[in-house]
Amino acid sequence: MWNGDYRFLLRNLVAKDFKVRYRNMSLGVLWSLLNPLVMLAVYLFVFAKIFKTTAIPHFALYILSGVILFNFFNLAWIVGTCSVVDNANLIKRVPVPREIVPFASVLSNCLHLAIQLALLLVAVIMSGLGVNIYWFYLPIIWALGILFIFGISLITAGLHVYLRDTRYVVESFCLIVFWFTPIFYLLSFVPEQYRALYIWNPIAALIIATRSVLLDGQAPAMDVMVKFTLVSVGALALGMFLFRQMKSRFYDYL
Repeated sequence: MWNGDYRFLLRNLVAKDFKVRYRNMSLGVLWSLLNPLVMLAVYLFVFAKIFKTTAIPHFALYILSGVILFNFFNLAWIVGTCSVVDNANLIKRVPVPREIVPFASVLSNCLHLAIQLALLLVAVIMSGLGVNIYWFYLPIIWALGILFIFGISLITAGLHVYLRDTRYVVESFCLIVFWFTPIFYLLSFVPEQYRALYIWNPIAALIIATRSVLLDGQAPAMDVMVKFTLVSVGALALGMFLFRQMKSRFYDYL
């Protein structure tokens, strides 16, 4: 694993990415708290008071949990994809493990995710659902999601060095994933012959497992967790392997 100097660099890269987003803004990083609060208030009002439905219990929280996790996936993957090119000067001047750059980009988005998830947990408790014993699954579920995103970010970050259209391919793919993930609808609405494919979608598994714990008060289904773990670990292993094959010629293209 990385030594102390590299961990120091990692911390600084994460802090830099987090601060740059709010640079030159009068409220600075306070926006990282205000934005989720506004989003939480709007979603709770719109989906609890206007677009109410009895088909999905706790509909506002159902939508909010899906949107928070998908937005993290979407933003972290895009930022991770561009990370190597955006940090070309650092990579060309400092002999550091190249993997540290996309890892820092994904981690910086985890700071925003943590704030939004904290607000989601507060909303769940205030809605009357309360805390249950299965909440101990949540760190495992979210960690698997982060591993998956880091794995695919390694692949696309490497490709983006050689093919600068990669970012737009990722953005288009995220749009496809959005509609093939049960964010605004129940998995039971999907025709039965396609449900097994949905479970292999790691973002769908991330959202479904989180909702099982928070909204249903039960442990995630074993088949969901097994497939989610296999895909996440497999994506990380594949990403590490492919990134190592690609990084030897980064200097020529940056």
